[in-house]
Amino acid sequence: MGSLFRSEEMTLCQLFLQSEAAYACVSELGELGLVQFRDLNPDVNAFQRKFVNEVRRCDEMERKLRYLEKEIRKDDIPLLDTGDSPEAPQPREMIDLEATFEKLENELREVNQNAEALKRNFLELTELKHILRKTQVFFDEHEGGHNPTESMTRALISDETQRSFGPLQLGFVAGVILRERIPAFERMLWRACRGNVFLRQAEIDSPLEDPSSGDQVFKSVFIIFFQGDQLKTRVKKICEGFRATLYPCPEAPADRREMAMGVMTRIEDLNTVLGQTQDHRHRVLVAAAKNIVKWFVKVRKIKAIYHTLNLFNLDVTQKCLIAECWVPALDLETIQLALRKGTERSGSSVPPILNRMETFEDPPTYNRTNKFTSAFQTLIDAYGVATYREVNPAPYTIITFPFLFAVMFGDLGHGLIMALFGMWMVLKEKPLAAKKSDSEIWNIFFGGRYIILLMGVFSMYTGFIYNDIFSKSLNIFGSYWNVTRYSASTIMNNKGLQLNPDSYDYYQVPYPIGMDPVWQLAENKIIFQNAFKMKISIILGVIHMLFGVSLSMWNHSYFKRKLNVFCDFIPQIVFLTFLFFYMVLLIFIKWVSYGPNPGHFGSDEPDYVKVSPYCAPSILITFINMVLMKATPDRPHCDVYMYAGQSGFQKLLVVIAVLCIPIMLFAKPYYIMREQKLKTMNHEQMHSGENGDVGGNGQSAQTSEAQKASHEEDMQEMFIHQGIHTIEYVLGSVSHTASYLRLWALSLAHAQLAEVLWNMIMRNGLIQEGWLGGIIAWAFFAVWAVLTLGILVLMEGLSAFLHTLRLHWVEFQSKFYVGQGHSFQPFAFEAILDVASQSVEE
Repeated sequence: MGSLFRSEEMTLCQLFLQSEAAYACVSELGELGLVQFRDLNPDVNAFQRKFVNEVRRCDEMERKLRYLEKEIRKDDIPLLDTGDSPEAPQPREMIDLEATFEKLENELREVNQNAEALKRNFLELTELKHILRKTQVFFDEHEGGHNPTESMTRALISDETQRSFGPLQLGFVAGVILRERIPAFERMLWRACRGNVFLRQAEIDSPLEDPSSGDQVFKSVFIIFFQGDQLKTRVKKICEGFRATLYPCPEAPADRREMAMGVMTRIEDLNTVLGQTQDHRHRVLVAAAKNIVKWFVKVRKIKAIYHTLNLFNLDVTQKCLIAECWVPALDLETIQLALRKGTERSGSSVPPILNRMETFEDPPTYNRTNKFTSAFQTLIDAYGVATYREVNPAPYTIITFPFLFAVMFGDLGHGLIMALFGMWMVLKEKPLAAKKSDSEIWNIFFGGRYIILLMGVFSMYTGFIYNDIFSKSLNIFGSYWNVTRYSASTIMNNKGLQLNPDSYDYYQVPYPIGMDPVWQLAENKIIFQNAFKMKISIILGVIHMLFGVSLSMWNHSYFKRKLNVFCDFIPQIVFLTFLFFYMVLLIFIKWVSYGPNPGHFGSDEPDYVKVSPYCAPSILITFINMVLMKATPDRPHCDVYMYAGQSGFQKLLVVIAVLCIPIMLFAKPYYIMREQKLKTMNHEQMHSGENGDVGGNGQSAQTSEAQKASHEEDMQEMFIHQGIHTIEYVLGSVSHTASYLRLWALSLAHAQLAEVLWNMIMRNGLIQEGWLGGIIAWAFFAVWAVLTLGILVLMEGLSAFLHTLRLHWVEFQSKFYVGQGHSFQPFAFEAILDVASQSVEE
């Protein structure tokens, strides 16, 4: 539990490992995850380290595994993930893994190449089949179909030319082109050949598979008629430029039919061979899918081990590896057991040596957490990692964070929704964690499931205190109001009636718990709740800040900073207590000493009423006049002070609080300056006694002058730092106290939004009668439920969460938390594998 309230005690150790046992020992430490290694070769290039070849081999194995994984996912084959984490294989097993991966990659590449070649042949035959079918249609469209090129000739050559030179025969080419290239292809043919070609094209209905990329593409068949070799050469160049594929097409119908039959036979044979190839490829991938997750884990563990070994140093004998590492002091025995286990597994006879080292470096900060406390620790670390052995705010945040959130989000219904959602994630955490979703928003929600659960439970409590459930109230204990002076017609005909505690309508007895449900019907409900929630916000804020200042005392006592106790902590706690906590006491005094006064209405006071005959003074006016040293003006029938001697006592508090400011500002620098001056004088006296000669005195004078100059610079920095710290604390005490009023403001906004949503939507759905009213009620309820979840639970919940986070980071933690440490990052296979899996998913 010490680690929960303060970070773990860390120690720097030196580790001596025999070369043969180093791999197995580091493997055991990686499974343990409690050791952070330091780089002892910071100036050595990564490519010049001892185990760089092993790391390259691991990179190559990872590349092959990624290739296998890509092919497996391409075929939609599920990967078998049992969740087990196999141990890192021994170095000699790397050869077997490399051979296995090499064999699988070569076999798969060969199968893919054969399949691609077969698909390319299949595509060519399929395109040729469509060409033969479509060109037959082109030729059959002309008269009689006996002389197919004659009509094309008539289209290209005028009648005069035919009469002069006799009938001419046209040549043609046929091929396939991508459908989207047809318009540009046609324009280019027309322009390049000056209109002396005739193009016919028809779309292929079914898409064709591109063997290179595997994409489905749409193509069209075309046939181009032309005359002369010059146009033939030009047409072929244009086809080549547009990536069109040309195929031979006989002129005679019989030849075309014979070729089509041969093409169909070859297509059937190719289909059979392609099916067998795909089956073989599928079998290879299915076999690989059963083990690829384990292979990834093994390779990544091997790679991590060799990366870590590259941080070590070799001794002169080249037989021992030397490492330096940070380890938690409480886990030294566990680490030594793991080292012995690794040595035994490697078969080495030389035991490892683990020595503790003395150092002046700042150790890393390590807070031991579990699945419940880790989310709260993450909130704290997001502000800044705690300085080594500094007080950890996380355990206190477990209670204060959901409670302050609930003060702003107080609604029994909305809190129930949030609590049920958090409870569902907590109860189903194992199957939900196993799914490993890619959604960042879901991962944030799931990581903070315990925070959400506590926020919902605390919101239910504050909602019960506010007596607020979906903007309505629960009538559990009845009402402590009896509106006898209002008739039934007055109540029914008036939209809003105000409740006056200063009357006989109130029984003058406090409600058992929470708020009286009759306030839900009162017109002056906001006025009443504002005064209550505003005072509650100030009370909670001052207590929260006082607790933060008190925690700074724990830091000072742990680090033995007695000067900070007298010069910082005591003035700070006195300043905050004598001004702001005194205001909190005034609030409680007013609540206890004053009550409503029904005697003002001229009626006889009942026996059960026992209240003060005067109205209470204003807390705000009293506090302002107290700080300004002004006398509180008299008001008729109202008390000026709450107790005897209040004016003098308040002036004394203000004077003491103001005197704390120069103490915070000057006491610490003055004390340090005085101590430094005494040390300097003692040093000069000792030095002058030892060196009686003139030369010695001159050298001593130069040294003392340099020390004085350095001392003056340090004192200036100290005065500046102390001045900034004092101004920040004094002004921050005012601004931070006012900042806690956000508890009141957001609580009011949440309640009013819920009420507006009910009155504008749900109320209109409930006023209809009959079967139509039931349908309308269901429709309005659906709209109301969606808006309640979207606006009041999600958006308002996020707003209250962020405001609560600010109250903890700024108003609370600034009183004691420095947060200038660096986190403990142990060598752990679990963390490495998690990072690797996330990078793959992204």
